[in-house]
Amino acid sequence: MIHLLKTNIGRLRIIGFLEGISLLILVFIAVPMKYVWDDPSGSKLVGPIHGALFLLFVFNAISAAIAYNWNFRTTTLKVLLACIIPFGTFYVDKTILSRMNNED
Repeated sequence: MIHLLKTNIGRLRIIGFLEGISLLILVFIAVPMKYVWDDPSGSKLVGPIHGALFLLFVFNAISAAIAYNWNFRTTTLKVLLACIIPFGTFYVDKTILSRMNNED
């Protein structure tokens, strides 16, 4: 895990994993708590954490796109769209980022 922190792609993969987990917690636990059981505490806790991870993911994705000269349509757009779809960051990690990280 520590070796992943040494590259832009590695950092993006870690942030993507954390962002993906936070989105799943928000969508499948915190939001139902808020609207089904009238308890907003989960959203108040997880919402800002997810927001910060989302922004970190976007900034790191743009940074990696510039550093590695990614094609916008085939790579950058897919990676950026992944962070707004549940399970998207996991899919992009498996199909795009893990292959790039092995090339470093």
